Order: sequence, then structure tokens, then C-alpha cells
Amino acid sequence: MITINYPTPTFKIKDEQGKEAIFDECRKLWVLLTPEEWVRQNFLQYLMQVKKYPCSLIAVEREITLGDTKKRFDIVVFKNAAPWMIVECKEMNVELSEAVIKQILNYNIALQVEYLVITNGKSTFGLYIQQGKFEWLDELPDF
Repeated sequence: MITINYPTPTFKIKDEQGKEAIFDECRKLWVLLTPEEWVRQNFLQYLMQVKKYPCSLIAVEREITLGDTKKRFDIVVFKNAAPWMIVECKEMNVELSEAVIKQILNYNIALQVEYLVITNGKSTFGLYIQQGKFEWLDELPDF
């Protein structure tokens, strides 16, 4: 498991028609503040503030095609103009199960990254993939 020390939140949050919205710095837009979005926004801040990943190289909630199916990944970090890391976020009360690992492995069929990360905000696990072999991570790589 990877220990994440989240930075102190400085989020912009507003009320939109009786529901809370949070400003996503990477997407440059307001999004509905769901439990999963809370995890995603905190993890994005960790990547940018602590690990120094450039926001300009982070894609958030974009569509990919897996065979005949369209899916949306949570976070993909690019490096050297190619996908480098996939992060799958779940809300805090969702267990990081084998199903979540299968989900991110399916995304990787299309994206072919070096790093896979799953998080629910409380627990975070990461894998480094090299030559078809998987290695569990103790921490996320610096950019």
C-alpha cells in the first residue's frame, strides 16, 4: 500500500442549484461534488502539489474505447507525449477489490502505461509494469 499525505485542501466550492460543485483545476470547469469527485480532486492535488506532476499533462475523465465499448477513465498522466500512469478513483466507502484492479487493467489494454494506481482516498495501491511483469509500489514515482 502507498501512504498518501494529502496537502491541505484549498478547493473552490460553490452551490449550484442546491448542490455543491467543485472547481477542477485540470479541466478548468466546475463539476458536481460527489464522494468520488472528492477523492479525485484530493488525489489530483497530491499529484500536482506533492509529486509535482504538471496539470497540463494530466487528463481527467476522458473517454476511451475498449473494443466496442466506450469507458471513461478517472486520471491519466502523460509523459513524453504518451500515457504514463492511470489512476482509478473510487469513493471512500468502496473497497479496492479485484474488480477495481480488473477495471484498470482493462483501461490499460487501450492506454499501455507504466504505472497503474487505484485509490479510494483512504487506501492507495500502485503497480509498475515493465516487460509484462508487475511490481507493487511503496510510493508513487516523482515526475
